[in-house]
Amino acid sequence: MKKIICILLMLTVVISVIFSRPSLSYGKIPDMDAVSAGNTAGLSLTSKAAILMEASTGKVIFEQNADEVLSPASITKIMTLILIFEAIDEGKLDYEDMVTTSEHAKSMGGSQVFLETGEQQTVETMIKCIIIASGNDASVAMAEHIAGSEEEFVRRMNEKAASLGMTNTVFKDCCGLYDTMDHHSTARDVALMSRELLVKHPEIKNYTKIWMENITHVTAKGSSEFTLSNTNRLIKQYEWATGLKTGSTSLAKYCLSATAMKDGVELIAVVMAAPDYKVRFAEAVTLLNYGYNAVSLYEDALADMPETVGISGGTRDTVPLMKPDAFRYVCTGDEKAENITRQYNLPEKIKAPVEEGQVLGSADYYLNGNKIGSVELKACKKVSKASYIDYFKKICYKYIIIED
Repeated sequence: MKKIICILLMLTVVISVIFSRPSLSYGKIPDMDAVSAGNTAGLSLTSKAAILMEASTGKVIFEQNADEVLSPASITKIMTLILIFEAIDEGKLDYEDMVTTSEHAKSMGGSQVFLETGEQQTVETMIKCIIIASGNDASVAMAEHIAGSEEEFVRRMNEKAASLGMTNTVFKDCCGLYDTMDHHSTARDVALMSRELLVKHPEIKNYTKIWMENITHVTAKGSSEFTLSNTNRLIKQYEWATGLKTGSTSLAKYCLSATAMKDGVELIAVVMAAPDYKVRFAEAVTLLNYGYNAVSLYEDALADMPETVGISGGTRDTVPLMKPDAFRYVCTGDEKAENITRQYNLPEKIKAPVEEGQVLGSADYYLNGNKIGSVELKACKKVSKASYIDYFKKICYKYIIIED
């Protein structure tokens, strides 16, 4: 009996070790002395291409063959998700809309959630199928629902890619199952579309951080449960992981766009053509660890900015300024946030008329004397040019006292 208890206790310990969250040393640990000096030579990645980008600014922190054209596999679905969330934002799609699976969508091979022809699922369920389980069938069903056909949807994907400056990307399908080099991208382009999805549609993280979830198939055969399991193991294994998408085919090998948030800094690490699935995760963590040790974020909310600008020849004497978004800058290497200075570039007065949203000046930022960026300061209201009647009214208000 004692022997059985001992065996059970040993099994409990082994299981707890296996399933507990690994430490942040998962993967290759970069030389932190080299990191402090801004030296990336010690990273020695075995993946064919990689890039590390700060999400809010788009600043590239590290790159390795970032413009080499490669097969992206299922990280293609990042663009599919961009178009889905754009349709939701534009009111063309609702999370509760029902999506019907076509024969074409059902026929998709590779990773799938086994949708049946004619089966209906909500948009939100389809999003989960795409993000968590990388469902090719769900991706095609959504493409057809939004654009009428996968071909038209892919045309829109390429149009969006061009608008984002993804100059080395061509999509041939919406899921990455197309396993020839006609369908291709680069680590840099993947980072660009990952940033677009994160920054413009932050609600994506409500789904990318789900580890497991059940969906219900309701078909002519009856009702059955199906478990979605996240293909991105970093969600369980890296403390600050927030997403984003995995991909693998025989041509693409193993790819990953990994995202993480720590101390207000959001990083995107893209790894392409890794030799195996363990390497893609390990090298993504290596990049993220490098990034969080190599960068610091400067942020200025412009709390003391001028509230108004004077107006000459207008129906009012001043115009209020819009509150702009905070200025952010990623410091790398020997750059120090405390050396950043700000200068307001605003005229004392501006001549009417002034349109709402018109740029009146800027807040300019400098590091060691070099300009690193600026924030536009815009008019919050429209101010029309004063007419003779307006001038007469001003005189009346100023010099005429109206008694009770």
